[in-house]
Amino acid sequence: MAKKQNENTSPMIGAEAPAFDLPDQDGKRHRNADYAGRYVVLFWYPKDATPGCTKEACGFRDTAKEFTASGAAVLGASALDSASKAKFAAKHNLGFPLLADEDHTVAEAFGVWKEKSMYGRKYMGISRETFVIGPDGKITAHWPKAAGSESHAPEVLRWLEENAG
Repeated sequence: MAKKQNENTSPMIGAEAPAFDLPDQDGKRHRNADYAGRYVVLFWYPKDATPGCTKEACGFRDTAKEFTASGAAVLGASALDSASKAKFAAKHNLGFPLLADEDHTVAEAFGVWKEKSMYGRKYMGISRETFVIGPDGKITAHWPKAAGSESHAPEVLRWLEENAG
């Protein structure tokens, strides 16, 4: 599931989650410490308002009550700014924080800032990946190739229900 941490890989399951301190779509800052003692689902997505990212975010929106009932917080993150996230959240009624990692520092720490290729052109961008951070601040689950669909959130929720005691 997860690999040894280096420049292009994600933190290992059981490792301390990389620190984050990022603004959301409303400008409110979110830090690891804000979620101490809770499970956090952190899903990284390439870009606001693109088809796959919209499907994925709406999947988390549609299962929000279940995540809340499980005690888990859901956070989305990508490299675009807070204004872009505010438009995306408003258009799709996303009721959870979308974190703006404009300089991709946190994405790099999570190992999701990777070389990508489209139509033969190589570029750096965010890989669609999901992490569950446990109440102790450690990575407890990782989906390295998270699906850009509505089915991904229910899969993560099932994992939480089965593993988060």
